[in-house]
Amino acid sequence: MILRDATAADIPALSALGSDSFVVKFGDMYRPEDLAAFLDETHSHDALAQELAHAERRYRLAEIDGALAGYCKLAIPSSLAEHHDAARPIEIKQLYTAPDLTGKGIGAALMDWAMAEARAYGADAIQLSVWSGNTDAQRFYARYGFAKVADIEFWVGEQCDEEFLFALNL
Repeated sequence: MILRDATAADIPALSALGSDSFVVKFGDMYRPEDLAAFLDETHSHDALAQELAHAERRYRLAEIDGALAGYCKLAIPSSLAEHHDAARPIEIKQLYTAPDLTGKGIGAALMDWAMAEARAYGADAIQLSVWSGNTDAQRFYARYGFAKVADIEFWVGEQCDEEFLFALNL
């Protein structure tokens, strides 16, 4: 596995992996129009180009045999800071692996990178939101010491999901 920063040339692969991962895990929860609007807003080529150019975003890609196997996107500083008492938090906005590669150590490698980035930034916490029904992800984050600190909302089109804010104090 190779870990590296993302470039504009990675946008098509990021778009495909982000969309595929979200649809496989959550696609059946939403009306088609809500899902389409969300995927366009978050995983379209234009949306990804804006995110990659954003000064407060960091992307790390995991490749296996030259193919994108996963990625992690950070927001520095966190967009969730209002929900937690940390003074200098960062946020894991997305940590995705290819649906057929879950459990292969990709998420762990990306989490190690995120934690190193948080420490290099001088963060006092790492925050993330996770769907209330995604117990697999909650267990993964708990293994790193993350704990639920608040109930928050996450919108997919016109549907509001119950989310948990998880945080790890550093």
